Amino acid sequence: MEFTAQQIAQYIGGTIEGHPEARVHTFAKIEEGVEGALSFFYDPKFEPYVYQTQSSVILVPKTFQLAQPVKATLVRVDDPRLAIGKLLSLYESMKPKRTGIDPLAYVAPTAKIGKDVYLAPFAAVGDNAEIGDGTELHPHATVGAGAKVGKDCILYANCTVYHDCRVGDRCILHAGSVVGADGFGFAPTADGYEKIPQVGIAVLEDDVELGANACVDRATMGATIVHRGAKIDNLVQVGHNVEVGSHTVLCAQVGIAGSTKVGEWCTFTGQVGVAGHLTIADRTTLGAQTGLPGSVRKPGQTLMGYPAMDPKVFARSSAVFKTLPEMAAQLRELQKEVEELRAKLKEK
Repeated sequence: MEFTAQQIAQYIGGTIEGHPEARVHTFAKIEEGVEGALSFFYDPKFEPYVYQTQSSVILVPKTFQLAQPVKATLVRVDDPRLAIGKLLSLYESMKPKRTGIDPLAYVAPTAKIGKDVYLAPFAAVGDNAEIGDGTELHPHATVGAGAKVGKDCILYANCTVYHDCRVGDRCILHAGSVVGADGFGFAPTADGYEKIPQVGIAVLEDDVELGANACVDRATMGATIVHRGAKIDNLVQVGHNVEVGSHTVLCAQVGIAGSTKVGEWCTFTGQVGVAGHLTIADRTTLGAQTGLPGSVRKPGQTLMGYPAMDPKVFARSSAVFKTLPEMAAQLRELQKEVEELRAKLKEK
């Protein structure tokens, strides 16, 4: 597939600076650009590559001011990252879509399979399960008995949707992700731990994406719910009876303990840990490795550290932490001096 700069600009609502007929047939990072490639620029530290790259077309912000001439044709847009995402989505949509049921796939006699579904070798669909139109199950993807997967979903290799769970339309489940494994429920006894049956389900609403090896546990009772448009990164754990709000983003290695309610449009960055039975307000942002032991009631806050606190307070605390050994030595010295002074005062 080949496109001109003019066609690209029309599709993303950009303006051209250079040759409208410049042609591209691939994508490339701006620092690795080659002739015929489309790149994008938005981070000032990459500005030197705007003048050095061999890419034929570059998406740049409308406000970007050139410091010297460029060889490439520029397409100016409001947000290059958003524009390149739109173009990549177009590129993906133009790829041929696989359909059909491979002879090595297993489909239970009572399962319902929609139109234009793709079932790869060793994909499995259980009793009374439902697969919506246009959905793809890659090798060893498993949809358990009574589970429902909506339209135009992609379940990559080795991902599992357990029995009776629900996956909406246009969801993407990457390799090894699991929807509906048992919640971590055990009652301590004198002889060990008694397993508490997890009889609820897990639900992913429309347009949810799970990264590789992410896990959304089924509820003890009721449902664990990931609402519409939420994006969950690799190696994320969503505990039983958790509710994740619409369009919330959970980055790699986030862990959310059971029964916590997360609001809409929240962002939890890498390795955030959240205690159970909390309520977290809409548009809360938690910085990397934040530990949240209590609820967040006020919307729109950014918190960092453990326990979670205002980022400025966390920064000041971190600065103090670095000097604690010296401060401790000074304190010991002061204590010694005070004791000496007390001893002298007693002598008098």
